[in-house]
Amino acid sequence: MSGRGLNLRAYLALTRGGTAPIAGLPPRPAGPLIWVHADTDEHGRALARLCGRLCLQRPEIAVMATGAVPDMPCLIRHALPEDRPAACEAFAAALRPDCGLWAGHVLRPALIDAMARQGTHLTLLGATDAPWTSPAARWMPDPAAATLALFDRVHATDGGAMRALRRIGVEPERLRLSGILRDGGLPLDCDTAQHGKLAAHLAGRPVWLAAHLRAAEADLVLRAHRHALRLAHRLLLIAVPHTEDDTATIARAAAESGLRTCHWDAGELPDENTQVMLVDGPEDLGLWYRLAPLAFIGGSLASGHGGQDPFEAAALGCALLYGPNVGQHLTAYTQLVEAGAARIVRDADSLAAAVSHLVAPDKAAAMAHAGWRVISEGSALVDTVIAEVFDQMDRRAKAGA
Repeated sequence: MSGRGLNLRAYLALTRGGTAPIAGLPPRPAGPLIWVHADTDEHGRALARLCGRLCLQRPEIAVMATGAVPDMPCLIRHALPEDRPAACEAFAAALRPDCGLWAGHVLRPALIDAMARQGTHLTLLGATDAPWTSPAARWMPDPAAATLALFDRVHATDGGAMRALRRIGVEPERLRLSGILRDGGLPLDCDTAQHGKLAAHLAGRPVWLAAHLRAAEADLVLRAHRHALRLAHRLLLIAVPHTEDDTATIARAAAESGLRTCHWDAGELPDENTQVMLVDGPEDLGLWYRLAPLAFIGGSLASGHGGQDPFEAAALGCALLYGPNVGQHLTAYTQLVEAGAARIVRDADSLAAAVSHLVAPDKAAAMAHAGWRVISEGSALVDTVIAEVFDQMDRRAKAGA
């Protein structure tokens, strides 16, 4: 046994005992079962979207989610057991997942070892050249290398991660260079006939969108629009509140701004003199993202909201503007900024300057294309993982026949 393997065995020996095995496990669903785990919100959202596609294509598959994976109708949720052999062995024996998808650098050696020994096909997603952590005390032997060796497939984000994983001892045949795990999701839908009519009605007008706009951001956005109108007098702002509670405040702010406004949900269409079109809520965002080449994503200038998922806009061809308060989606925005698909703004003046510059079709198109590349790269990894899961399911079904 290698030194790395001895480190894992030592970890398991030192963590024996402790609390009783985890209680209240739901009965294992009949049929194929996939277990998914994420240690960050970004990875959790990406895995949830991936699972949505899995369940849509194979309704017979059940999915058990742990960690930071958000709730979805197709997911069964449960807490992780304490990372001690007895609790993890009971957890693995009760669930017996066919496949396991693990996203993140926080390892659970006892749990991963228990799953591997009971036959779960384990896949690691989003591996980067960053430290691996576990519940092991600092004085314990480091079990990370031996734990990584338990994964049947490891998807690395880049060449640096590939090299680091090979140095740790992950076998080359288990490694894949796959890019970053991203929450691409499915594009928001829209009424194509309605889109065609409205696009024809607005033909030739520059349009930008304030999506998921919060009440506290209304004055800033309207002030930025007023400034931008000085350089593009036909510019139209489509304002889409995040919630019903935001709608009344935003409508009142628009009325007080003196800007010429129409109300989409009251049946009004913008004419040549309309400067702002108000929408009552985000239900038709698929339509507005398709119509506006440039979108400011709300919940980002006002503090306390954490931002909004930028990929739903990027997937539909929008160049993106956002404020500094995007802590809940920081990784996603960072990826888009690095690709040249998004730009940060900090106040009404910088928002007005960005809108005036980027509403030009060539500028917005270049950013939108960069965003589409980011979405496409993430989709490729999701497609690969789904194909691997289906292949494993088919192999197991054939072996059991």
